Amino acid sequence: MSEDDVPLSAPDTAKELRFSLDDLPEVREFAAVQARSKGMPEDAVGDFVVALNEVATNAVTHGAPEARLRLWGDRDGLVVDIHDEGKDWHPEGWPGRAGPPDNATGGMGLWVARKLSTDIYLETGSNGTTVTMRFTV
Repeated sequence: MSEDDVPLSAPDTAKELRFSLDDLPEVREFAAVQARSKGMPEDAVGDFVVALNEVATNAVTHGAPEARLRLWGDRDGLVVDIHDEGKDWHPEGWPGRAGPPDNATGGMGLWVARKLSTDIYLETGSNGTTVTMRFTV
């Protein structure tokens, strides 16, 4: 999955969690438990949770008050998508591709997620925004 690829569809067996800003601690715990259950090495779980938290935080602070997380494993690793129904985001190019400017205090979430995931895909439009990330297990 990359900028030129079509994102994967979540299987019926995907674990799903709906969340708001106040739920972010539970989102991180849910993700860590799921990653471990899919065989992710313990030394990789921290980076996985950081990437997922960055995207989840963006979803509920910039997208919509509630969002959805889906997580599943496949033969290539662990896949997670985070969807919000915010409709006002119209990015130019591929957000998160360039690093933040010197002394930045925000605007790094997608860049961090891109650095920590194996692949990342972003889709935004009239139905909101979905960020799909793959991680090696």
